[in-house]
Amino acid sequence: MKKVMVGMSGGVDSSVAAMLLREQGWEVMGVTLKLFSDEDISEAQKEGKTCCALSDVMDAREVAYKLGFEHLVFNFKDNFREHVMKQFADSYLCGRTPNPCIECNRHVKFDKMLRRALELGYDHIATGHYAVNEYDEKTGRYLLKRPADRSKDQTYVLYSLTQEQLSHTLFPLGGLEKSQVRELAEKAGLVNSDKPDSQDICFVPDGDYAGFICRFTGADVPEGDFVDMDGKVLGRHKGIINYTVGQRKHLGISLGKPAYVVKKDIVTNTVTLGDETDLYTKTLIADDVNLISVSEIKEPMRVTAKTRYSQKDQPAVAVQLDDGRIMLEFDQPQRAVTSGQAAVLYDGDIVVGGGTIV
Repeated sequence: MKKVMVGMSGGVDSSVAAMLLREQGWEVMGVTLKLFSDEDISEAQKEGKTCCALSDVMDAREVAYKLGFEHLVFNFKDNFREHVMKQFADSYLCGRTPNPCIECNRHVKFDKMLRRALELGYDHIATGHYAVNEYDEKTGRYLLKRPADRSKDQTYVLYSLTQEQLSHTLFPLGGLEKSQVRELAEKAGLVNSDKPDSQDICFVPDGDYAGFICRFTGADVPEGDFVDMDGKVLGRHKGIINYTVGQRKHLGISLGKPAYVVKKDIVTNTVTLGDETDLYTKTLIADDVNLISVSEIKEPMRVTAKTRYSQKDQPAVAVQLDDGRIMLEFDQPQRAVTSGQAAVLYDGDIVVGGGTIV
């Protein structure tokens, strides 16, 4: 019997994923990842909502008990702190706007957990992500594809998966709608069938990124100048980590017209404000590239691409530069392309790959 280790957050998606694999005849082990130190989770839970809480562990354990398989908790807090929380804080302090879910998938769920699974003799890992993983006999490559429920598509945060990782990964929910998943959970009498989906960054549940960064790093974030597109000083900002490209609200400055954050310069400690039209650009460069459907982009390739999770992918041409980076030129200018976010490329439903916007 083939063995699979299922990452169980305590939510309905991962629980149904485990249930489906059990019904398909897999030998299932459920695992919940402890990602916070006691101090970190205490800080995060001040708002009363975060993953890795004892209640989430108990929900996952109760589902495992009901479905008849073993459940363990793995302590990956040091890995998570180093590769996700620290990377998030350091990136913000460098003027970028990162996506920590991508780094969690890259370094924790599909690296650390997969290696632990293989060490323990499990053939595969599985998660409750909404995505499809298929093997292409013609190319000999694993393909990451969009799920049946486009509204829950999570391929954007999975673009960093390697061929080796995909060869050991299952996504049981790829062919289901979210409503079907909840119906299956309710029919099976799972304790979390109506549990709400998590929405926030798990270690910053109150959305106060600047507050988290200052507490986490102890950094002193100095005030600086707001400047216009010509470099003229407009006023003072409260620290560069308090702003992100495209932001209009809570700037703390009145110019008599709407103003938007267009650029942040960590060297000069300035935040450039401009009109909404100043936010648009047609070209970007992405580094730290991972390609999935192809090993390289040998010539200009027509794709669609997303520059943030919630965006609808847009037509573009991708060119791989000599240094491995990707240059994307969109057919139409894109709003608020932000350094630190991911640019993810698609060929129809297939993820070509992606990288980090510089």
